[in-house]
Amino acid sequence: MNWYAIYTKPRNEKKVVANIQSLGIEAYCPTISVVKQWSDRKKTIIQPLLSSYVFVKLDEKDRPLVFQVPGVVRYLFWLGKPAIVREQEIQAMKELQEEKYKKVCVTGMARGEKMTITEGLFKGQTATLIEEKNNKTILVLDSLGTTLILEK
Repeated sequence: MNWYAIYTKPRNEKKVVANIQSLGIEAYCPTISVVKQWSDRKKTIIQPLLSSYVFVKLDEKDRPLVFQVPGVVRYLFWLGKPAIVREQEIQAMKELQEEKYKKVCVTGMARGEKMTITEGLFKGQTATLIEEKNNKTILVLDSLGTTLILEK
């Protein structure tokens, strides 16, 4: 069985996961806790780490079953085939969700300088420093082209 990425309608990730699991299929939506500021209050909410994406673990022959669930749009494809997500990538997202890696410190680097991340979730990845301001460091992971915003 492989993990596949599914694209969902916006803000339907949690419902899609619950409905897919009710079909007896393993589904996962990584979430993150975020503090939102309104004019009168602050509130901690849990939102998907990857908006509109859900991961399902099933056999190739069972892939059409997920389209029974309202909110599922399509599978993600890579080079004409359904994109398979490696088990270690799912585990890395689960570790992030458990908040094992809360603090990352980047010091003594100039803008545009490359670095190799030596510990944590993205260990071994090469990143480029974009900006350091206040309590935030902005990096771009070279292999994924993804921007990371790290809080000190």
